[in-house]
Amino acid sequence: MRDQIDLLATVTLLGVLEQAYFALQVIHARRKHKISPPETTGHPEFERIFRAQVNCSEYFPIFISLLWVAGIFFHQGLAAVCGLLYLYSRFKYFQGYAVAAQERLGPLYASARLLWLLIGLAAAGLLAHFLLTLSSAAAWPLQLLRAW
Repeated sequence: MRDQIDLLATVTLLGVLEQAYFALQVIHARRKHKISPPETTGHPEFERIFRAQVNCSEYFPIFISLLWVAGIFFHQGLAAVCGLLYLYSRFKYFQGYAVAAQERLGPLYASARLLWLLIGLAAAGLLAHFLLTLSSAAAWPLQLLRAW
């Protein structure tokens, strides 16, 4: 079973590490600009880093859910590749946002496209799963008649 989910687990761990990196960047920016918690405003660089981290955290549960559903019901390898590309685009988003708000847009659009792709893969995989299940369930009366 592990070989059926090893790529998904690896991408999940990388995603968690990326989230930890983003959180550490907020801590570093707080110290650099002397902004104590719970303050969320202050120097513009801090505000951009803080917003980038919050935005990435908001989308993380959606990403992880789609990664696993697409990987289990469609194809683990394809979902993992999409997941790696998503993590890379969020990293570039974070880096861009830290510099200037406008710099986040390209990676933001790339990550959104990847989420839509994962939605499509997850939906296609679930649809195929349920159609196969229904066709198997509908076939049993015919199989019973053939046995007679």
